[in-house]
Amino acid sequence: MSDLFQAALQRREALLADLHAEATSCYRLYHGTTEGTPGLTLDRYGDQLLLQSFHTPLSESEADVLFDQAEAFLQPAGVENLQRVYNDRSSSNSRRSDDHVVDRQQLTGQELGVNYLVKGKHKGQDPLLFLDMRAGRRWLQANAAGKSVLNLFSYTCGVGVVAAKAGASRVLNVDFATRSLDVGRENARLNDLDESRIGFFQSDFFTAAKQLAGIEIKQRVKRGQKPRQFPRIEAEQFDLVYLDPPRWAKSHFGTVDLIRDYPSVLKPSLLAVSEGGQLVCTNNVAKVSLEDWLDVIKRCATKAGRPVKDIQLITPEADFPSTDGCHPLKIAVLQL
Repeated sequence: MSDLFQAALQRREALLADLHAEATSCYRLYHGTTEGTPGLTLDRYGDQLLLQSFHTPLSESEADVLFDQAEAFLQPAGVENLQRVYNDRSSSNSRRSDDHVVDRQQLTGQELGVNYLVKGKHKGQDPLLFLDMRAGRRWLQANAAGKSVLNLFSYTCGVGVVAAKAGASRVLNVDFATRSLDVGRENARLNDLDESRIGFFQSDFFTAAKQLAGIEIKQRVKRGQKPRQFPRIEAEQFDLVYLDPPRWAKSHFGTVDLIRDYPSVLKPSLLAVSEGGQLVCTNNVAKVSLEDWLDVIKRCATKAGRPVKDIQLITPEADFPSTDGCHPLKIAVLQL
């Protein structure tokens, strides 16, 4: 494993020089799925190294070997004294074996000159910034200026923050988790963005997106029960909508299923886009082929009365290598 890890680091030498020049201190150093050790990843998040094992736990000595190699590799670039965090996520549902442990220290990482809160151990399970989405955030940084932006399934609002920082006229982040939106607010503060430039709306996706799209929200209510309440928002269309749903999620108002029912999240997102605007949508399920997914997108858009005029594909950057060019994360920019 040590030799595989060293080879992966050497392949990144030119890439990391470019990223450092772009004020980026968050990137993947080892992507075990395609670099020889499935289920093992090592990421740098600013002053922190985050090692995660999803299949087989590492001993303390095994983890230290990888940390030592990473630090030796980064030292010539002036990167030293990094905090080491190891998360064993080999148990069921990929939960941390020490998920009761929370890191109280607040650290900041950078990506393309934008600041983000980073924590290796927090009350959730996943990192606060998904590094493979850098390619999408890079596209937004170049294309969001002067546009109104809706960020759906916003998580910690990385997309919304980079759009606001790039000069978007209005940004609205929508997510069900208050904790994630609180991190988003902190990310906005770290970049001197106040809520006159970037907004946060805590809501189920289906109720928020349908209201924005002008779609009636229907509920099945059992006899003797009252309809469930949800936060209200006026119908509105945006120049640019970013749709990054999880693989699967269920609420009282609908089910997200990226394998069997992508149109359920795509249709309201399409209808929330202004005429001539753009929808950036993603699918992170490896078993869904790019061709099948694009076919679903085109058919759904046509049926919704918002046919796709053009599609631009965005692929993850080189710290997420693929052996066959078929990345699990697929990003498409739809011109409507």
